[in-house]
Amino acid sequence: MSDLTLVLLGAGESSRFSLKCKKQWLRIENKPLWLYVTKRFESFYKFKKIVITSHKDEIGLMKKFADYEFVEGGDTRQESLLNAINKVNTNYVLVSDIARACIKKEFIEKIVSFLNKVDCVAPYINVSDTVVYKNETIDREKVKLIQTPQLSKTSLLKKALSQNRVFTDESSAIKHFGGKVIYIEGEKGHHKLTFKEDLKYIECLKPPSKEILTGIGFDIHPFDKDRTMFLGGVKITDKFGFKGHSDADVAIHSLIDALLGAAGLGDIGELFPDNDEKYKNIDSKLLLQSVKKLLNVTGYEIINIDLTIIAQKPKILPFKNEMKKVLCEILDIDKNKINIKATTAEKLGFIGREEGVAVQSIANLKYFDWVKATGGFR
Repeated sequence: MSDLTLVLLGAGESSRFSLKCKKQWLRIENKPLWLYVTKRFESFYKFKKIVITSHKDEIGLMKKFADYEFVEGGDTRQESLLNAINKVNTNYVLVSDIARACIKKEFIEKIVSFLNKVDCVAPYINVSDTVVYKNETIDREKVKLIQTPQLSKTSLLKKALSQNRVFTDESSAIKHFGGKVIYIEGEKGHHKLTFKEDLKYIECLKPPSKEILTGIGFDIHPFDKDRTMFLGGVKITDKFGFKGHSDADVAIHSLIDALLGAAGLGDIGELFPDNDEKYKNIDSKLLLQSVKKLLNVTGYEIINIDLTIIAQKPKILPFKNEMKKVLCEILDIDKNKINIKATTAEKLGFIGREEGVAVQSIANLKYFDWVKATGGFR
């Protein structure tokens, strides 16, 4: 195993990407882009360690996919990289952006051949167009567009990044600190994914799988005579409600678990723990909105949902259409994509004794179709 750590940067907000799914979560077949890129690098070279930077809200989600070392990113690329470098214990580090997805094996081998020989290796591509800087034409032969991955001596990079100065890449940081940087010719095919239109030029990416993902949710709550009842996002009665940490909307809680189950993103207790005071008496519609946003950001779309409410009381039929309207608006799906059924417990057990309500939900998801959203491949 080599004295080399791979650091992949994936903590950005994708603010310039202009799609509801963050670029690091686009599905390449059935893998999110960050995992696809990591596996690609891993197949090319045997790194001693792999460190991936992540948005603080997504580390837990990434850990559900793989066992790499995940580090919380910062507000800038430099902060994220420094957080990652602090986890590196090899003499050299190879740093790349998850957004640069189609790195070739031969190129990795070319860069790694400089291991233990220089302070930093940075690939570049030449400029073919006329270059104007501050309204003056400059010699384009002297202009280099710097790419990743870059190979760097870990100790020097860490010292450089720790300075009170902003650097846009590793080579500029190490050069400013007095290190020796070698520039090697890069690859035009190593296109970086910044804008959604870039997807048309990144040829190694395959479209998302068309598989359907199914999740089941179940929740049950006892009655509480001192609370107001909310069910499916609708106020039912002031005479009694449900016992729970939030507003205890048992239908929405069941639905959230179904959605998270289909996406493989855990359960409601992981996202909204009942020992966290900020969720005390919270409107469960807000929790559902948060889950919907999470699904969008991480590359899922809702196909349909089906809820079964099991209640001896109250009567559900008068409220079903209003529940549908509320849930459809939150989830941004058509009315025919959500079905709400109601049944009694035939006076049997906990529910039959009119002590509470249970809800079972099923949700079907699909991967966000980024090919369709961007007009397909070139």
